[in-house]
Amino acid sequence: MCGRYAASRGPEDLAGIFEIEKWEPEETLEPDYNVAPTKEVYAVLDRPLKDVADPRPVRQLRKLKWGLVPSWSKTPEGAARMINARAETVHEKPSYRRAFSSRRCILPADGYYEWVTGQQERDLEVEGKKKRPRKQPYFVLPADGSVFAMAGLYEFWRDRTLPDEHPLAWWATCSVITTEAESGPLAVAPADGPGSLSDIHPRMPLMLTPDRWDAWLDPARTDVEDLRALLAPPPTGLMRAYPVATAVSNVRNNGPELLKELEGPEEGTLF
Repeated sequence: MCGRYAASRGPEDLAGIFEIEKWEPEETLEPDYNVAPTKEVYAVLDRPLKDVADPRPVRQLRKLKWGLVPSWSKTPEGAARMINARAETVHEKPSYRRAFSSRRCILPADGYYEWVTGQQERDLEVEGKKKRPRKQPYFVLPADGSVFAMAGLYEFWRDRTLPDEHPLAWWATCSVITTEAESGPLAVAPADGPGSLSDIHPRMPLMLTPDRWDAWLDPARTDVEDLRALLAPPPTGLMRAYPVATAVSNVRNNGPELLKELEGPEEGTLF
């Protein structure tokens, strides 16, 4: 799954990476090293501009809220639960299938966090001596330091309780697509820890390699089977993972120190 990630790149950097044609300075976000559900995040998408005669899609950097609200939803209350869409079923689930057909995006990140329950903690849990095992967080990122381009979906939801001119009348929301975690060896693995992504968690965000960006973002591509082919996992051996401080487990903590690599898991969270 993807329940937390880091996104520190600014609009100028992202514009160069994704060949952005349009972004609004007032939508600039501060670097976020602990992105949690319902926060505002950057999304790259291809969409025609409003009030412009040219109907061609334009590559845009937009600010969306993480937690998808389907257009047909009566309320936005379930958004926090709609942060992930499974690649295996995204084309058929009522909440996602319309967005999968025509509203796809890329959610740029530095990498994502995932938590592993330490072996000693698991043993105590099995013995019934500890009900809530302490988990060791790991940061997962491309081994070459490139952008982690997560496949995503976006939707627009109209709040009918507000007038058209109200700034909050329309919600723009998104979801991360996840896939089975790689079982092959990590490009760089911690000396005392997991050797593969599947050792950390059975799911992972679907990373799109640059050769798929244009096809994924193209709103003219609507054939379901054609789009499903784009959901194939990337080549193995592109990722690394390392332990980080458990401070990241608290969403109130935020700063570059959360990405600092530890020499090994924190005491009490041994893998």
